[in-house]
Order: sequence, then structure tokens, then C-alpha cells
Amino acid sequence: MSPLLMRKDEEHLIHEKIAAPDASPRLSRPRLLKLLAENVVCCNATIINGRAGTGKTALAADFARHAGRPVSWYKVDAADSDLRMFCEYLSTTVGLQRPSLDKETLLQMTETVESDGAELLAEAFVFQLSEGKSEPLLIVVEDLHLVYDADWVVPFFRRMLPLLPANVHLLITCRSLPPAPLWRLRSKQMLRVMEETELAFNLEEVIALFESYGLGEEPARIAWDRTNGRAATIAEFAATPGRAGRAIADSLLSLKRSAFTSLSGQAPDFQT
Repeated sequence: MSPLLMRKDEEHLIHEKIAAPDASPRLSRPRLLKLLAENVVCCNATIINGRAGTGKTALAADFARHAGRPVSWYKVDAADSDLRMFCEYLSTTVGLQRPSLDKETLLQMTETVESDGAELLAEAFVFQLSEGKSEPLLIVVEDLHLVYDADWVVPFFRRMLPLLPANVHLLITCRSLPPAPLWRLRSKQMLRVMEETELAFNLEEVIALFESYGLGEEPARIAWDRTNGRAATIAEFAATPGRAGRAIADSLLSLKRSAFTSLSGQAPDFQT
């Protein structure tokens, strides 16, 4: 079901928050897609952790297109720190792929349970995911860091992650690691964390990206050296007309200045 075909009682939701990005990346990255595919097999969940501009969303969206299974996408914002609001968006996007999900029961639980409400809600959510025979599902929660301060985040995810059925994988993107009780689940092989260093473009990927713009290997090498492979900076570098040429000229000028400084800084030789 398309997000555009929601029920009347869901019209107050922002539909774009539960729709995966449409745009394909300029360059698909098989190296990282392979890692994510392996995570789906061996772990319950994956966290893609990195600062803004490191390519988290682009990678998650590209993997969603290659995962070979239905995808429930949820882009979190700060207002979703309210447990009911979070639950409504999460259950709505999952319900698009699992129509049997009883959203109303889950929402009622956010109102009626107290201190242990988040854990009970997680159990109920997973129970509904596990009911019946359903095809595999990928759930993507984007920008979870925006609700880290909410007191329900740790108990909800700490309870949910170990209980996820084998045919459901949770993919989280964030700008900082979740509170320790969550990301430490990786020691139990339930969770895989992809760090910013893994997200960086390697030289081979940068060369391939530049080739897609009709640019050669030399500007690609210079860009990679100057940007440390940061996705957004590399993409801007390759897409900006003339920038690659200026980079080569600047690099050559820098080399000339370095050589001149080295020569001019030598002590005169008075030996005969």
C-alpha cells in the first residue's frame, strides 16, 4: 500500500516521513551493500552511525532498493520523542507492509501502561510482527538520534531488538551512537554497528564516481586526498563544474611552491 492511500484517521501524519527516498545515488556502493546484506543474515539490527554528510541516508535508501524484501521506512524528527507519536508512525509504516498489524491496540498501550510501558509495547509490537506467515521485512528508522533524550528509547529498543523475528531486520541511521545499553548489544551478535570510517569513500569508489561525471583519475585522487572520502564533500567536489580542474591547478601550484621553498631555503654552499 502506498503512503498516499492511508486511511482517513491517518491523514494528520506527515506522509513523507514514512516514504523511502525516491532518488537513486549517483554511485551504488557494492562494498557497503554487501556488508548490509550480511548483517541481515547474521544480526537482528544494524546501526549506521556517522555525522551529517557521511552518506547514511543514501546508503540506507540504496540498500532498501536492493534488499529484495518489502521496506517500512520511518524518518524520525524531534517531535517524535512522544512515545504515542513514535508508535503511531512506526506502526503505520509497518502496517503498510503488514496489514494485519493492530495499530489501535498498540496506541492504546501507550496511554494505559506506566513505568514499564515501553518494554510492554515493544513485546506487543514484536508479537504482532511474529504472528502468521509473512514475507521478510526491512524496517528503516532514520535519524533516531533526534529522540535519544526520551526516557522510553532505551527500554523500548533494548527489549525489541533481541525479540525481533528472524525474517525482520531493523536498520537505524543516527549521528551518534545510541545510549550504551543499546549499542552494547553488538557483543551478543544481535546488532552490527557501521561506523563513519566504513562509510567513507575509498579511492576506487571515488574514481568510479568521477568517471560517472566524465572526469579522470587524477582529479579523483586529489579530491579523495583532500576530503578523506567524506561522501557529501566528494559528491559536491565531483558535481561542481570546473572544480576538479581548479583542484589540479591548485595541486600543481602547491607542488611548485613547495619545491621553490625547499630550494630557496637551502643554505649556500661555500665549499670549493
